[in-house]
Amino acid sequence: MSDQDLGDVAHFLWESGTLKTARRTGWWMAGVRDPESVAEHAWRTSLIASVIATLEGADAARAAHLAVWHDSQETRTGDVNHLGKKYAEPGDSTAVTADQTAGMPDVLRKAVRAVVAEYEAKETPEAVCARDADKLECMLQGLEYLDQGYTSARRWVDNSRARIVTKSGRRLADELLAQTPLDWLRAAMGETTD
Repeated sequence: MSDQDLGDVAHFLWESGTLKTARRTGWWMAGVRDPESVAEHAWRTSLIASVIATLEGADAARAAHLAVWHDSQETRTGDVNHLGKKYAEPGDSTAVTADQTAGMPDVLRKAVRAVVAEYEAKETPEAVCARDADKLECMLQGLEYLDQGYTSARRWVDNSRARIVTKSGRRLADELLAQTPLDWLRAAMGETTD
């Protein structure tokens, strides 16, 4: 690496930390008082993207990488839910990313912009897997909220499930719909359901 100034990279690292406290606003419409953060959503989306990509024969690391960056623009635009988009266009992800990376070293600027552009273009298998992961994570979160008594979360579960396109993503969604949030714990503890 050259001796380029990394000041703008450091600024972005501080900026990205705001996603740890930025809430996913759509859940407020379902009555969830303290929904997960954008960063929490992005983490599990990345994990799910690697799973779906592996099952689909795509590059798991690339799909997870795309998912890591998929909502990074929300440091500047906020999480605009679907109702909000009816009244105000959210920022263009590629334009926001261009602004976020403007002062970064050329190699990093080009890499980040390419990742966001690939995700937004929806053309590569990895982008399709990452986008499915975004929908599956929303569905999974909705199922968790349903289990906590937020009955209005059903809308998010159903809408997210309907938008999943990969075979593996749809199969995972169906499996999740057949389980409850603590089935994994019962299985890990060796408990049987009679």
